[in-house]
Amino acid sequence: MIRSAETEFDIRRSASGNTLVGHAAVFNVEAIIAGMFRESIAPRAFRKTIKESDVRALFNHDPAHVLGRNKAGTLRLTEDEVGLSYEIDLPDTQTARDLWTSIDRGDITQSSFAFETVKELRTEPDVEAGESLPLFVVKEARLWDVSPVTYPAYEQTDVTARSAAERMAAAYERPIEEVIEAANAGELARLWTPREVITSESPAEPLDSEHSEDTTQPEPRHIRVPIYL
Repeated sequence: MIRSAETEFDIRRSASGNTLVGHAAVFNVEAIIAGMFRESIAPRAFRKTIKESDVRALFNHDPAHVLGRNKAGTLRLTEDEVGLSYEIDLPDTQTARDLWTSIDRGDITQSSFAFETVKELRTEPDVEAGESLPLFVVKEARLWDVSPVTYPAYEQTDVTARSAAERMAAAYERPIEEVIEAANAGELARLWTPREVITSESPAEPLDSEHSEDTTQPEPRHIRVPIYL
């Protein structure tokens, strides 16, 4: 999955090279995903993966344009009060030089991150408060990459819609065909209204409890095509 965030880049110049600083994710901000559910990223969702995963910084999520890597020390990932912050020591490549110029001019202002959900908490919509979609709070994520992007990932693509439908089907234990049919008919509410609330994480679990036992990434996928506007 790919999610985007508007960011204010900090450009740092030094004798040893140029460093790009930004946020790939923002905590506690809801986004509507493919019209099927709301999603937000909880603080500390990246705490474990940034210590264990082999994460790359790419331009436009393109593995042909590597900007940094945390295992090499050229990408540094931290969580702050805003969200997932990154620092990239840019290489002396044409891609990095072009990106630097575009950011300095204000032509590129957004970042995004590719991830998988490890733990999430699902909350049913509060109909009386005017909510119509469930909320998925990502409590732990496995990072693949962070990326300054020309365009943010477009949430209404067929690929994203399919991914969202699969997530809904798994959460509500319904066939994906039923989810897609309900979404197309504007009747998603019937999937959860009569059902008992089920969450993938116990609400009683302390926020500072340990995350999953392992977030080590599997072998890189051979095909992973991001979708842009």
